[in-house]
Amino acid sequence: MELIDDDGNLFGAVNVIDALVVLLVLAVVIAGAALVFSGGDAPGPDTQTTYATLDMGTQPAYIADAINEGDTYEPDGSSSATITDVHLTPRGNDIGVTLRVALEGEVNDGTLTYGNAPPRLGRTLAIETSQYQVEGQIRAVGNSNALATGERRVIIRDTLDAETASAVTPGDEIRLAGRTVATIDDVATYATNGSGQTRLLAETTLATHREDGYARFGGVRLQRGQSLTLPADDYTIEGDVERTNGDGLGETATRNVTLRMTDVREDTADSIEPGMIEGPANDPVAELTDVDTEPSLIIATGDDGSVNVADHPINRDVTITAQFQVRETATGVLFKGDRLRGGTTVTLDLETRIIEVEVVSVSR
Repeated sequence: MELIDDDGNLFGAVNVIDALVVLLVLAVVIAGAALVFSGGDAPGPDTQTTYATLDMGTQPAYIADAINEGDTYEPDGSSSATITDVHLTPRGNDIGVTLRVALEGEVNDGTLTYGNAPPRLGRTLAIETSQYQVEGQIRAVGNSNALATGERRVIIRDTLDAETASAVTPGDEIRLAGRTVATIDDVATYATNGSGQTRLLAETTLATHREDGYARFGGVRLQRGQSLTLPADDYTIEGDVERTNGDGLGETATRNVTLRMTDVREDTADSIEPGMIEGPANDPVAELTDVDTEPSLIIATGDDGSVNVADHPINRDVTITAQFQVRETATGVLFKGDRLRGGTTVTLDLETRIIEVEVVSVSR
């Protein structure tokens, strides 16, 4: 018997086209049954991503230098962390590290789980790569992949030796692990009554990190009186924040000032003369324009209640008129970084002699 006869029937009984259709339907049915009985590819678990701020505390420079955006860590097969932002600040001899990380994990009952637990505030998380291993606490959780950073201009006061103070220059950058964390915008230096010591006022722009509504630098809230360390290549400033209002060192101006010294020795009084200056001759910080010296008074009360007044044989009272170079700021008139007003005491370095004088009055 022929396999297909002249009429196109298979074995003379079934049409070939009909047979092919039956086979195709049968194949589809078998494939579907296999899928049902094998269970198929079950849908994967729901995953989600949230962002957290990690305070990594202080780290040595070689660790901070190795931490970069894009570093990843998987604590288990269902969770991963990716660093999305890095913020560094000086903290003593080490570097404060704050990270923003993307945390990906499974969602159970509407709660994301990272490393078998939700990313709660205060929880300690580790970041481990082939180069470093660190851990820190979660300080904030949110939807942004970047830290809330900004800039804040402050005035920092420090006392340095004269050579170091002269090295502080506008435009200097403070860099940590290749990142600029502060820039020196302006500098003012003044003599002190300490031998070889110079008072430094540095107008500085700081790269800050905002947390709980406050700008932070060096791991703490930025405010007046806060101690800061700024390690430049050629010097280190370890001073206090004098002002945070951002008005800079102020505009330079001059004031006429009346000063007084009482009960000073005659040789000291005689050494103070008009024309003496503090600072360079072409731009003095202070210049004495007039000096008036008279004997100090000895006032004694007799047994009968009478008052006797006599000139002191050695001590002198000195009244000085001077012109000061000052800076006008929103908080007042400053001389060498301090408020200039009656009743305060200022120190003048007159090259051959350093004197402390009381401010009697200030006028334009």
